[in-house]
Amino acid sequence: MDQKILKNTGYSISAIGLGCVTFGREIDEETSRVILDYALEKGITFFDTSEAYGGGQTRHGRTEMLGVEDVREMSDEMSSSERILGDWMQDRGCRDEITICTKVASGASPENIKKALTESLERLKTDHVEIYKIHTPDTTVPISETLSGLTDEVNAGRVSVIGGSNYSAEQLQEALAASNAAQYARFDIVQPPYNLVAPEADKDIFPLCLQEGVAVTPYSPLAAGFLTGKYTPDRTTIPEGTRFHTSPAHADVYFSERNFSVVARLKEKSEEIGIPMVRLAMAWTMTHPAVTSTLIGARNIRHIDNAIQAYEQGLDSELRTEMSAWD
Repeated sequence: MDQKILKNTGYSISAIGLGCVTFGREIDEETSRVILDYALEKGITFFDTSEAYGGGQTRHGRTEMLGVEDVREMSDEMSSSERILGDWMQDRGCRDEITICTKVASGASPENIKKALTESLERLKTDHVEIYKIHTPDTTVPISETLSGLTDEVNAGRVSVIGGSNYSAEQLQEALAASNAAQYARFDIVQPPYNLVAPEADKDIFPLCLQEGVAVTPYSPLAAGFLTGKYTPDRTTIPEGTRFHTSPAHADVYFSERNFSVVARLKEKSEEIGIPMVRLAMAWTMTHPAVTSTLIGARNIRHIDNAIQAYEQGLDSELRTEMSAWD
């Protein structure tokens, strides 16, 4: 698996990252361990989790749609993803082989960052994480205060690289300016959603990231499974056990006439050139020049194989341009 450099940091991460959002929510611990073993065997060494990933998330829908108070109300079961990952690392003795990213979702004040990180490290059974992100911008806390708290953790050695998930270009620019003004640690990595039916990052945050050398690790290249073609506009037919069944709020985000039209075009192109829909969709995300590593979710090892095949096949520029114009 190719390793991609995180500019300005000295770190590198695998070109495909395993998003651990499914652990403890859509799949049990035993299945999660099978997936972790297989991912590591295939050279995937970048693992992305969060204090908000786990069983408690099911009653709230998409994590990026959560408010701070929603997260604070959750039980500790919401953090089962971190616990599963930590137990696996301890049992396998593989901590030095992997790069961990986790995120704080319960508030971005310095006090809460310190508390949340301490709890995350306990669940992960480690004394540090390579990457720590703010899960969703906390508009109740000035960005300078957030950066001050994150800088304290960098200086303490508990975090090496900081960043944000679900940030807009305007919010990232504000954070970079605040870091420059006060010599705080700066956001060197971001995690936006990015896929064929949610391509907004291409024109919003990607240009700034390329300009500033900020790494991009997009999530949801299959739009939470929407781009597999398994869904219809009739919400009563959503297959049980799928992401949209587990987290119904996904349908509010992705079910639209335009998006179903894109899926139809994807299916047609897949049949025309003989490449599965999922691989085409993932390759489209992976081949943007701003993308450093693409985060994939997996409920079985086949999902990992699909991602690796998508990365290896790539996508020629002409086809990518054609797909980008679908509506």
